[in-house]
Amino acid sequence: MSHKLMLVAGARPNFMKIAPLIRAANARGDLPPVCLVHTGQHYDEGMSEVFFRELGLPKPDHYLAVGSASHAVQTAKIMTAFEPVLLAEKPACVVVVGDVNSTLACALVASKLAVPVAHVEAGLRSGDRTMPEEINRVLTDAISDWLFVTEPSGLDNLALEGRAASSVFHVGHVMIDNLLHEVARLQEAPPGETCARLKKELSRYGVVTLHRPANVDSLEVLSNILRALETIATDLPLISPVHPRTRSNLAKLGRELHPGVVLTESLGYRDFVHLWGDAEIILTDSGGLQEEATALGVRCVTLRENTERPVTVTEGTNILGGVTTDSILAAYHTALTRARRSQRRPRLWDGQAAGRILEILVKELDARAPKPRA
Repeated sequence: MSHKLMLVAGARPNFMKIAPLIRAANARGDLPPVCLVHTGQHYDEGMSEVFFRELGLPKPDHYLAVGSASHAVQTAKIMTAFEPVLLAEKPACVVVVGDVNSTLACALVASKLAVPVAHVEAGLRSGDRTMPEEINRVLTDAISDWLFVTEPSGLDNLALEGRAASSVFHVGHVMIDNLLHEVARLQEAPPGETCARLKKELSRYGVVTLHRPANVDSLEVLSNILRALETIATDLPLISPVHPRTRSNLAKLGRELHPGVVLTESLGYRDFVHLWGDAEIILTDSGGLQEEATALGVRCVTLRENTERPVTVTEGTNILGGVTTDSILAAYHTALTRARRSQRRPRLWDGQAAGRILEILVKELDARAPKPRA
């Protein structure tokens, strides 16, 4: 039986998770074309449209153009814009991914309209309720019908929260699906000018990404992180594609960085994989990059006190570095003692998660469909 799926994306990490689902749906042949909704939570060229082009995503069926705002205002704008779309399209299921405001907002609307919700990347928990993403994760999981989990901690967390085992599925990770798909294409897609130039100029380098409000909105925390990065840069040049939020706060500090810290504009997805895939080490506060680094065996230091992705520490290449100058430097030196590409890839991170998800969804939707009368 055919079922129309509505896929929701809002921010850059969502696009990498949606792309494998669209590819897998198109490959099946027994589903109608998916309905793609882009909420516009990330709305500028560098953070959104270029990713659609590079990932081969189709033009969204609906673009909600919500833009930036406070968490409350943005969530409300997404909900009011999404409701008429959902009522008009009447999908069999709404699929949300990740933990951004779009994830929760669209799950809430669908749940209230009795449209089944599938949450991809469910069950992750940092234990830190000061993180907006943690609130989004907990609430989305609470109202979703099907929970697709990337790692064993997700199974444990959802069981502790009382979710029935029949609604929880360990399927692997669609972000790793996309990463492996793109890595296979890197040879036919050489790096862009900025990436190629930096890799030619620097035989060894590290990569830095910073964007979390807790790190970049506090000038004290940001200064502590920068001091660590500048110390590292005396030993290893660091390349940092700068998030717009971070660039704004760096300007407020009003000081010159060590020349070994090289700031660039945001890079497209493929260029960024070209860059960090050959790095000696990654220093980041991104959740997804912890996982991608683990998948390719690149050393990683997470600039946070906790992670909702513990498999990257227990089985992967990741080390928690905290946000103080001393703790970051200690983690950096520990990471460098580890051999590159020595850790094993977590179970089911094999590039086939999207296919597993669709197989389960079709089976579950068939079971819910009204049976024809005899």
